[in-house]
Amino acid sequence: MGKQVLVVIPVGERHKEYLENIGTGCKFTYTSPNAVTEEELANAQIIIGNVSAQQLAKAPKLEWFQLNSAGSDAFCKPGVLKEGVLLTNATGAYGLAISEHMLGVTLMMQKHLAEYYVNQKNHQWKDEGTVTSIYGSTTLVVGLGDIGGEYAKRMKALGSYTIGLRRTEGEKPDYLDEVFTTEHLDELLPRADFVALSLPNSPATYHIMDERRLRLMKKTAFLLNVGRGSAIDPEALNRVLHDGWLGGCGVDVTEPEPLPEDSPLWDAPRMYITPHISGQYHLQETFERIVRIAGGNLEKFLAGEKDSMKNLVDFKTGYRRR
Repeated sequence: MGKQVLVVIPVGERHKEYLENIGTGCKFTYTSPNAVTEEELANAQIIIGNVSAQQLAKAPKLEWFQLNSAGSDAFCKPGVLKEGVLLTNATGAYGLAISEHMLGVTLMMQKHLAEYYVNQKNHQWKDEGTVTSIYGSTTLVVGLGDIGGEYAKRMKALGSYTIGLRRTEGEKPDYLDEVFTTEHLDELLPRADFVALSLPNSPATYHIMDERRLRLMKKTAFLLNVGRGSAIDPEALNRVLHDGWLGGCGVDVTEPEPLPEDSPLWDAPRMYITPHISGQYHLQETFERIVRIAGGNLEKFLAGEKDSMKNLVDFKTGYRRR
């Protein structure tokens, strides 16, 4: 008898056909995280799409959990998944959408586009002063997964000198001019005109950008964060921005989320906030990639080729296994 597959992402008919052609003999149930029943969870051997950690406690038969997110930290905590359950994430689905968002925010900050839009609404014909260029700049990408790598490619194509920072040693990809491991962060921050963070939440990344490191950056440098809000100390960020430090800071993630209405960061100078929307399903291609990752992994899982499944997560680090 085939596996019981619970799908909680919003698939269309062609996506269902694609998955069912791979999972011949499996029983597929389609629902959403909000509508899933306890019975559906109790029967599920495979779950495709994010349900909450609390919901997972009601899935005793679960063998494999395919996330629709790249981040997996919430599911790596002890006790969330039973021992032996495979966890795979959707790394590779989001690089296109999020890197383009990052590039848009990069240009918006350095070309004062947000200020000009406000001026337009106020019917003001006003010059906002000098700008900088990506060409001839230096970009430091902290976190060289799919998202960080795609942003580095785009900055490199526009003439920036690109430096990558990763946890472990590895070959230097063509889109980077230099690559280092994380212990070199302090010496690299003063070199960069753009610092882009795309890190998961972990003890090693918590407030990695504290006040000391924020002030190691050039006074004119731009900071972007699209990984987890916990990578930046929000109180320190507010202080340095009010002190006139940094040319701008663009974040799609905050600590906490949602950002409270009374957070001083809303009104901090040169602060640009979007509500964690750079990924999700706003770009259709992102969703198509998630379905393809899930389908490829389903094929491997059912064939017993579990070690070759894509994006297997290491529970100790929260990163993909290498």
